Amino acid sequence: RRSSDLAAASPVDIPTGWEPRTKQQQWVAFADFPQCSVVFAAKYRRMVIYGQIKKDIGQILRKLCEQKDIEIIEAEACPDHIHMLISFSPKYSISYVMGYLKGKSSLMIFDRHANLKYKYGNRHFWARGYFVDTVGKNKTAIRQYIRNQLEEDYTKDQISLKEYIDPFTGEPVDRNKKKDDH
Repeated sequence: RRSSDLAAASPVDIPTGWEPRTKQQQWVAFADFPQCSVVFAAKYRRMVIYGQIKKDIGQILRKLCEQKDIEIIEAEACPDHIHMLISFSPKYSISYVMGYLKGKSSLMIFDRHANLKYKYGNRHFWARGYFVDTVGKNKTAIRQYIRNQLEEDYTKDQISLKEYIDPFTGEPVDRNKKKDDH
């Protein structure tokens, strides 16, 4: 058929499934959309995602996701990286989604926090690359991991701290003192 034939065709002749979806149908269809766990880090893994910058990054990423109908299922902003569980339309590739989120958010972060330009230069807030994992039956485990990630990181940091006070004697630990073998 030519395009003029399609224009003259009655609605009965047009194949089903070609009707545009309403906004409500689009959100219901998220169950069929791919879900991915994504992680991307600040340049040089600098510990800069805290305080007001952390709040602004959260707002920026939410705004960008809304613009492209990307659903944020779970997200956590750690001091040196962002971990998100997202769902998006199959019309977008994951490389497009990540390029969009990292590129636009970087520009918006530098607009809101002009002082960061001196630390980062060239408007590169995020490091090159990202981690992506598709989500299947392990969705609940990934959601729990993202939700509890900061607590687990804090616990591991506490375990790795060096003791400066001997827990048994209460006296300061002398690092230069050699242990006597008896």
